[in-house]
Amino acid sequence: MKKIVLLLAVLCCGMVFSQNEQLAQNYFDKGDFEKARLSYESLLKAQPYNYIYFQRIIECYQQLEQYKQAEQVLEDRIKTFQQASLWVELGYNYQLQKNTAQAQKYYDKALDKIVKFPNEVYMIASTFERRSLFENALKSYQTAQQVEPNLNFNFQMALLYGQLGNTDMMIEMFLTEAQRNPQNNVMIQNQLTRFMTEDADVNFNEALRKALLVRAQKSQDLFWNEYLSWFYVQQKEYGKAFIQQKAIYRRNPETFANIVNLAQLCIEEGDKTTAAEIFGFVLENTQDTELKIRSHTYLMQLKIDGATAKDLPVIDAELDMLIKQFGVSPYSLPLQILQAHFKAFHLSQAEVGKTILKNALSLPLNEFQKADVKMELADIYLYEEKFSQAQIYYAQIEEDLKNDIVGHEASFKAARTSYFKTDFSWAQKQFKELKSASSQLIANDALEYFLLINDNTVADSTQTALKQLAKADFLLYQNKNQQALEQFQAILKSFKGQEIEPVTLYRLGKVYEKLGDYQSALSQYQTIIDHYQDGIYIDEAYYFSAEIYNNQLKDTAKAKALYEQIIFHHEDSIYYTDARRKYRELRGDNTL
Repeated sequence: MKKIVLLLAVLCCGMVFSQNEQLAQNYFDKGDFEKARLSYESLLKAQPYNYIYFQRIIECYQQLEQYKQAEQVLEDRIKTFQQASLWVELGYNYQLQKNTAQAQKYYDKALDKIVKFPNEVYMIASTFERRSLFENALKSYQTAQQVEPNLNFNFQMALLYGQLGNTDMMIEMFLTEAQRNPQNNVMIQNQLTRFMTEDADVNFNEALRKALLVRAQKSQDLFWNEYLSWFYVQQKEYGKAFIQQKAIYRRNPETFANIVNLAQLCIEEGDKTTAAEIFGFVLENTQDTELKIRSHTYLMQLKIDGATAKDLPVIDAELDMLIKQFGVSPYSLPLQILQAHFKAFHLSQAEVGKTILKNALSLPLNEFQKADVKMELADIYLYEEKFSQAQIYYAQIEEDLKNDIVGHEASFKAARTSYFKTDFSWAQKQFKELKSASSQLIANDALEYFLLINDNTVADSTQTALKQLAKADFLLYQNKNQQALEQFQAILKSFKGQEIEPVTLYRLGKVYEKLGDYQSALSQYQTIIDHYQDGIYIDEAYYFSAEIYNNQLKDTAKAKALYEQIIFHHEDSIYYTDARRKYRELRGDNTL
């Protein structure tokens, strides 16, 4: 019983002390420094070694401009604890009074302590940093290293050079530390990335590139080729990153892992040209069957994406040849799925596509491979307008991979199927849940459909226009581009000026792009720009217009002007980063 009572007493004391600490902090945060000082003095009496409480007392005096009282408390503390960092605090107290000479006297005293005892640098330098005295903090580390060369403060010094605006020395120190201690590389690259994405110094990227090139040329160490590759990836210069990866592979041809990862990144970022170049390189240099299949699959997908009607028989024959070459096995599953999709969506041979997939399900597949097959099977059933069968397969994937991105993708496709069926209330409920999906891409797409249904239902309770749009979207899904085009045009005629118009214009623009009619695409986007400045598709209209002028029509001036609209008026757009990078390239800022 005595032990229980004692324990309860200790717990109560702890709770009271915690409440008093919170009260002191609340006073300080509200700017009631007199009450905060009294509270912290009470806390410090109970815990005299607590440096945080002591600091707060000094800060309260300084906020109240009671510098003499702060000085007295500091001097008393110095007599008791003999901490060199307190000289920094005393110096700073004089600096607040504009007495720089006296302040420097105490700063120098702290620095002299480092000469005698280099390990004191940790507390002294951190105190200088906390008071934003970055030059003295830097001098602290430099002094310690001169006295004790084995001490390493490259990372801390690099950060301080950055704070002082000396980015050249910051780069030098970070790169020196990166090579000396590769385990710190992630932290270093995170710091460098901050400066690479900020606008404060447009020359920083070029300075970093040159520093990396000099090191790569001087040392011939593959470490710097890897670093250059990382740098170019940050700049989305994937072709140049690939050049570095090729150089690494030729001197150390042990693995394609980094090269294949780069190819995957190119696919995700839409750099099809570099991805194709990488997979072509892989095919020339590997004997690994799985890598060959992966490379062939992507290269065939590229051919399909750019194919015209006359190309389809040749692609069909090539796919047949690849399946024969690699056989029907779990290894060749990506090729089998691609072939099934091609048969259904491009040759209108849905039954053949389903047969390929059902045969694949009889292979010894893992749960993710089964999900891939079922996803394509569901897609083909949806293509055939067999909505119930499609939903069954999507539901199976959702059930089997609930917490995986593949499961979320199946959920999204199930919701989209409801939209195609014009079951908008059920689709709306599913899209609402998917707005918080872990995959940003799925979440964004779900949000777009959610808003589309919501806005057009509010504008037209009969949902007449929305039903027409869903029909057009379904034709687009079925790869019936010309029919979809006609349906979108019909919507514009029937519902001109209504809520459905901007999304229809946007859809039309994308269809025209797909068909290679860039002038017509620009016309749709221009209508959005002229009449729907406050709409949700305005940044898309600017961005895709800029892309057409930049990539297809080679009109740099018009592309720059359109990218500029996103940069200065749509900072929250998902296209902002790409627009800014491409604008700078066109303007000649970036010579990377």
